[in-house]
Amino acid sequence: MADVPAAPTTSDSEPTRAFGWSDLFVHPDDDPRSDGNFAEERSVLVEYLRDQRLTFELKCDGLNAEQLARRAVPPSTMSLLGLIRHLAEVERGWFRRTMAGQVAPKLYCSDDDPDGDFDGAVADPAVVDEAYRAWRTEVAFSERFVSEAADLGVQGRQRDGNVIVLRRLLVHMIEEYARHNGHADLLRERIDGRVGQ
Repeated sequence: MADVPAAPTTSDSEPTRAFGWSDLFVHPDDDPRSDGNFAEERSVLVEYLRDQRLTFELKCDGLNAEQLARRAVPPSTMSLLGLIRHLAEVERGWFRRTMAGQVAPKLYCSDDDPDGDFDGAVADPAVVDEAYRAWRTEVAFSERFVSEAADLGVQGRQRDGNVIVLRRLLVHMIEEYARHNGHADLLRERIDGRVGQ
């Protein structure tokens, strides 16, 4: 990922907004995401989800533990680190438990602490390393599950007993990442002035 230059700041130490290639996460020539020119349904869903995951990773790239854990849009408890942990939970819940039928306990959340993914996102390099490891592990499982699925009609059973098909889940995951990428845009801009693309 790209080196992150220091953002200009105002007198109250908040980043200022300036537009230019240096403020974007990655120059278009170095962008790892696709051009979106997919031919059939499976590749459309799989590759758009891949691009959303890459976008999220770009928005977190180059930040230290304090920056990742910063709750930059008060009064929200949301942080980029919290989002990494949250998305690990989401991937795990949908693909391991719902689709694969595995017994896979939650990573960060519990009945006593339903917001543990965000509440436990503290400025500790070990917490950051573990969160990235968990997220990447769950994404790898999800990608493997989808690639090995016979077709997009494969079914999983939700906690409420309702059935969900893989096709619908992939659309939901694209929406989940797109929504949180919008949150990540705001969080990142408040941290160092970098703007999304």
